[in-house]
Amino acid sequence: MKRLMGLDYGDKTIGIAVSDELGWTAQGLEVIRRTTVERDLTRLRELIAQYNVGELVVGLPKNMNNTIGPRGEICIEFAQSLQETLSMPVHLWDERLTTVSATRTLIEADVSRKKRKLVIDKMAAGLILQNYMDSKTKR
Repeated sequence: MKRLMGLDYGDKTIGIAVSDELGWTAQGLEVIRRTTVERDLTRLRELIAQYNVGELVVGLPKNMNNTIGPRGEICIEFAQSLQETLSMPVHLWDERLTTVSATRTLIEADVSRKKRKLVIDKMAAGLILQNYMDSKTKR
C-alpha cells in the first residue's frame, strides 16, 4: 500500500511528514533546507522512493477570511509543479493555524526555542497530513 507524504512549503524550508502504511497516522520526517529547485526535488524523490509514497499533500496557507494571498499562490504553483514533475497526485490542504498549533504543543512540552526552530516545520507537515487523512476517514 502506498503512503501519503505531507509537505509544509516555506521560503527557507520544506517540512516533511509521512503516513504509516495504513494511512492512519502521520509522523514528522525531516526538514529540507531549501537550496535549489533541483536539489529540493532530488531529496523529495529520494524520500518518495524510500517510503513508497503514492500521493502528496501540500499545505495551503489561507487567510482567516478563506481568501488566498501571495504565500498561498506560491504554494499552489509549487503543488502544480510537483504534480507535473513527479507525475503523481498532489492535494492542497488548508493549513491555517497548523504552525501555531505545533508551536503551542512544543511550548507546552517545554521545548526550548532553539529546538523548536529545528522541528516546527516537520511537525506542521505532520499536522497538515494528519488533518487531511482524518478528513478522509470521516466519510
